[in-house]
Amino acid sequence: MQFKKSLAAAVVSAALGFTALASVAAPVTTEGTGVGKHGDITVAVTFDNNRIQSIRVVKNAENPVLAQKVFTDMKDDVVARNSADIPVISGATFSSKGFLDAVKDAAKKAGVTLVKNDKKVVKKVEKALPKKSTYDVVVIGAGGAGFSAAITAKEKGANVVLIEKMPAVGGNSLISGAEMNVAKNWVQPKLGITDDSPELHAQDTYKGGDEKGDMKVINVMTHNALDAAKWCRDDLGVRFEDDNLFFFGGHSRKRALIPVGHTGTEFIAKFQAKADALGIPVITNMKAERLIKDKKGRVTGVVASRDGQNYTFNAKGGVVLATGGFGANKAMVKKYNPKIDERFMTTDAPGTTGEALYMAQKAGAELVNMQYIQTYPICDPISGVIELIADARFDGAIMLNQEGKRFVEELGRRDVLSEAILAQTGSYCWVLWNDNIGKISNTVKEHATEYDAFTKQGIMKTCDDLKCIADFTKMPYGQLKATIDRVDSMTGKGNDKDFHHRAGLMDMSQGKYYVIKAVPSTHHTMGGVRINEKAQVMTAQGKVIPGLWAAGEVTGVTHGTNRLGGNAYTDIIVFGRIAGAAAAQAAK
Repeated sequence: MQFKKSLAAAVVSAALGFTALASVAAPVTTEGTGVGKHGDITVAVTFDNNRIQSIRVVKNAENPVLAQKVFTDMKDDVVARNSADIPVISGATFSSKGFLDAVKDAAKKAGVTLVKNDKKVVKKVEKALPKKSTYDVVVIGAGGAGFSAAITAKEKGANVVLIEKMPAVGGNSLISGAEMNVAKNWVQPKLGITDDSPELHAQDTYKGGDEKGDMKVINVMTHNALDAAKWCRDDLGVRFEDDNLFFFGGHSRKRALIPVGHTGTEFIAKFQAKADALGIPVITNMKAERLIKDKKGRVTGVVASRDGQNYTFNAKGGVVLATGGFGANKAMVKKYNPKIDERFMTTDAPGTTGEALYMAQKAGAELVNMQYIQTYPICDPISGVIELIADARFDGAIMLNQEGKRFVEELGRRDVLSEAILAQTGSYCWVLWNDNIGKISNTVKEHATEYDAFTKQGIMKTCDDLKCIADFTKMPYGQLKATIDRVDSMTGKGNDKDFHHRAGLMDMSQGKYYVIKAVPSTHHTMGGVRINEKAQVMTAQGKVIPGLWAAGEVTGVTHGTNRLGGNAYTDIIVFGRIAGAAAAQAAK
């Protein structure tokens, strides 16, 4: 395989007629460094006769799923072109730039001048895809819902293909905290929680969405959550923390399973590995354009595009739509909720732009609840992404305004918290915790790269005492000290007289202290296609569109006005599995 890649690189180089611009007569290897999303990327580049012979990634802290194509496809492209002047990979922009900068740095140290990108270069020849192909099940969107559907359909005996418009898989499922609400899970008894139930989980979800969700769909989600979690654990090998759960706002019980690493990387890596093991083709850079329907109105496939070429994927059983929401489409967000305007950044992956919703609508699907758009309250004021390190909030961290005062119950609903933050001076808040809380949450250790990045950005500080915290945040020290003293006087469940913290405040009398600045960002779009409890897509007349199923954020009936934290992963996996199984059955 390596010989073939080297030969291909040589062929491309010869065809382009690259000219030596420096005089390195013998092979030489130098290291170069660039800055990725999560820290330095170091590469070792070998040059011979002014050409790149090989690149080896020595050190990086990038997301392994998002950066995969950077360290494979992009690396091969750089070698073939003898150039670091190539387009970045969408969805992995910072990793791409860091890698290319590292190559440039290595070339500079070696005294090699790389060529500029030639726009006439013929793109790397990939294995030819047939313009028309037929499968039992076609799944659109390679996030958690799509992978769940594709893997389940394959396990049911179906011939499956998974197409994804972005260069990398995962979408929002990859970059989320990926906690998964499951009533009666195997961790709850270890924490003394014995009174939870799917019914209570359903009631919390329904109430949390202002009773606008479809209770039939909600009940399917909560009653199938435990089986879905066990499937992830036992069939896919997803690892969960065995002695801790998250207590998300709006829930009456602590029930959210936590994946190892506290991100969706654990899920997506295992999904990808399972898909590979089952032989499921996952085709990236393939954007769904139009659903195909037969004369009877049944969805029988999809027309998709890649590099300006159209491809037809026929589906004997049907199509599963798992394309996510539209939180990264600012114009679309503003269209349906004008209050969330251009001032708001987004936590979402760049591919969550919503075109597939209109594609489904053209095929007869009803779009519902599109105006309900959730913001996430604790996000980076520079990039808009979720501050996962601030998940210490779920274990006792408090939220303060610029005056040094608490202003809301920290475990409240996300929409309530976001509105409360926007009402404060500067429309931001500070999240503060100490080592007493940190020993439980462990977020500084779990998100070490975030810790380094946010500290360097100047929005996070670690201090031994509150005076240092006050100096950094510019809060009045007297008020900050008074707030912490009052928190310390009300520790324990049921003792918060100010905001009724449902889990109970924690002692914060001693440092080390951690503080981070936070703002709300657009996070989750509750609206989407209407589905029933079988994940079948419905028309405005309440009829099933045969051959079309949907799962995840592309649907619009589960969460009502507001999605409770930890419910997204439960939703996508439960209904992804239901949709995949149904589509596989329809193919028989």
